Amino acid sequence: SEALPTWMRRAVDDMLSHISVLDERIDEYDAHIKQAATADVPSQRLMKLDGIGPITASALTASIGNGHDFKNGRQLAAWLGLVPGRVGSGGKTRLGRINKAGDRYLRTLLVM
Repeated sequence: SEALPTWMRRAVDDMLSHISVLDERIDEYDAHIKQAATADVPSQRLMKLDGIGPITASALTASIGNGHDFKNGRQLAAWLGLVPGRVGSGGKTRLGRINKAGDRYLRTLLVM
């Protein structure tokens, strides 16, 4: 930073201090989400699954509630856009395309 002009050094220092404040706020929000997820029974059940943490569990619970709108897990996955939807008529069912329907944020959390 010594090679930078003084006005630029000050601007960079201001931005770095702002980033550290934002990092602290993000940590506080993460702690609140974790506390809320550990107090919520559906979120607790979801967190027992591998790869599901407090953020994903609370986002899923907020979006789908108790999940009774879906007959099975495949319907939920199709609603999220994780698997192909089923298309058919006349008793023949075929797999359609992955249409990336549903909540993009949830799909991103689940894929990661």
